[in-house]
Amino acid sequence: MATRVSRYRQKKRLPAYKRRQRLSSLLTHMVLIAGGFLWVYPFLWVFSSSLRKPEHFFTEGLNLIPKELALSNYVNTWNDASFGAYFFNSVFTTVLTVVLTLFVTSMAGFVLARKTFPGKRAIIVLVGITLFLPHGYTIIPIFDIMQRLGLLDTLWSIVIAETAGGLVFSTFLFMGYFSTMDRQIEDAARVDGAGFHQLYWRVLFPLAGPMVATVALFTFISSWNNFLIPLVFTLGRPDLNTLAIGLYSFIGEHSTNWTYVCAGSVITLGPIMLIFVLLQRYFIDGVSGAVKA
Repeated sequence: MATRVSRYRQKKRLPAYKRRQRLSSLLTHMVLIAGGFLWVYPFLWVFSSSLRKPEHFFTEGLNLIPKELALSNYVNTWNDASFGAYFFNSVFTTVLTVVLTLFVTSMAGFVLARKTFPGKRAIIVLVGITLFLPHGYTIIPIFDIMQRLGLLDTLWSIVIAETAGGLVFSTFLFMGYFSTMDRQIEDAARVDGAGFHQLYWRVLFPLAGPMVATVALFTFISSWNNFLIPLVFTLGRPDLNTLAIGLYSFIGEHSTNWTYVCAGSVITLGPIMLIFVLLQRYFIDGVSGAVKA
């Protein structure tokens, strides 16, 4: 009899526990949705403002739905401010920076992860220290080097400077990822006659797809949004400006066309969002692999 009463009480308590659990889950979801909306709201407002007429920019305030659509803002932004040339410059410098960074850092990370040589730890420590140097402190010697090489006011100076700036961080990412790979894969390849270079090109590098995507994404975002380096190295050639600098063409001394600034910002953010959507799965796998190391 006592056993039946205890079972009955347990069944009676269960719905109350489920209600509390559902209420807690509902509140959690509401908080997360509200936080997500606050996080996304600035971009939604910029996109909405890019579709407004210039005279309505300040009168409509923080509303997300414009009263009148002005799709011509994107056409005028692209044509009036030479955004086509800026877009080409950004694509050219970013793609080359990504390719060079992947090429150099993957090889350096492979050597640091799979080879043992005298002074290896000292090299890692010395190279790691450079991560803490602000970019502004190194811009003057880099500028002097580019001037001596005759590369100032060229897109190649941007590519070289941006590639050099991301080498250390990307090398450490590859080093961590290569360190997690099973040694049996390397041993099996050596048994089949693979040399050191073949082991890198034909075995381990193809298996490092998630980390390649991760480094490519980080490098793409950093290069695409970089403002200081393109500004400094193309001061004498405004036609070589990238999108990040081109946005300032709408900001005048006495007036600013904010709707064009918003339209240009959306154009600038579009490729980044597209690349992230395409590589997000590999990005998560690559970061988790590097963290395990």
